[in-house]
Amino acid sequence: MPLYEYYCEPCHGIFEELRPIRESSLPVPCPECFQDSERIMPTSFSAFTFRDGYPRRIPDDGKYYHLGKKVNNLVKKGRPNEHPEVNKPKPPQTLSKGEKSSIADMKAAARKGELSDAYGNAVKPTDVEDNYKKKKKMTKTTPKRGLK
Repeated sequence: MPLYEYYCEPCHGIFEELRPIRESSLPVPCPECFQDSERIMPTSFSAFTFRDGYPRRIPDDGKYYHLGKKVNNLVKKGRPNEHPEVNKPKPPQTLSKGEKSSIADMKAAARKGELSDAYGNAVKPTDVEDNYKKKKKMTKTTPKRGLK
């Protein structure tokens, strides 16, 4: 038999009663004041189903939880306690306009042969951007040794 909730107006009480389905809409006497009480819809309801081996609350929104955060997919492979949606890799840093213009100036100087590294070697125009990202020291001087 299903369990139904009823509300008693005179004593403002809410109580539950096991009743057959055919008698669910009929009034029930209140256990406190014995007045007829009407059926109400339950305030709390929980049901579970299993999906992919995990218990899921109904209605199911199709999402999963990883360490307390909602994610769309389960982890198939990867490092422990990491999820690609939660622990997103940091994007590579982009260069600012000032950095791009200084790289362009250094490339122009390297084409003329006026750019050297910390050891006095000439820097090729194709190597300027890599050296700049690796934070290698480059100066605008006449190189001691030429390009080979």
